[in-house]
Amino acid sequence: MRDLIQPGQALPVGSKGTHASGWWGMLSLILTEAALFAYLFFSYFYLAAHALGSWPPGGAPALNIAVPGTLILIAGSVVMWWGERGVERGKLGQLAAGIAAALVLGTVFLAMQAYEWSRQPFTLSTGVYSSLYFTVTGFHILHVIVGLLMLMVLLVWTWRGYMSADRHAAASIAAVYWHFVTIVWIAVFFTIYLAPRLSGSHG
Repeated sequence: MRDLIQPGQALPVGSKGTHASGWWGMLSLILTEAALFAYLFFSYFYLAAHALGSWPPGGAPALNIAVPGTLILIAGSVVMWWGERGVERGKLGQLAAGIAAALVLGTVFLAMQAYEWSRQPFTLSTGVYSSLYFTVTGFHILHVIVGLLMLMVLLVWTWRGYMSADRHAAASIAAVYWHFVTIVWIAVFFTIYLAPRLSGSHG
């Protein structure tokens, strides 16, 4: 036993990159959640194609909050990518800065979405469109919240020195999830905000 464990010897580095078990777990989660959003988008376009009258009722949601919110979320993905590139070269400060910036930008996006919800003239039970609007954007908000919690934990781990150039699978996995949240929002933005304008059916 003494031959296997030497005092002061560094623990072996586990699987890295796509060989890490957490990577495949995250990929499975993303595929599952992507299927959920695909069903929601299908429901939206199906009901839009069979709507009597204008769709959405009352016109498409305004872009004054959605556009800057989209840019903010994309910026959050960019700084997270930048932070991840830093830890690959052993720059923990760059990783911490990237995570912190993504946290701030994600929180701002969340606050903007809450503000937009409060300004809508309809509720969840007003009609078919309102139910879809709050369901689609609400599910995305839940994913943003989960992503923010992941980033908080990752930031604490980084501050405590758990990350290094050899040990950063958790950072890479969290970054993949955060990029997924951004990509889904772009799809939501196109479906809810742009598609009615492009089709000329927003009334």
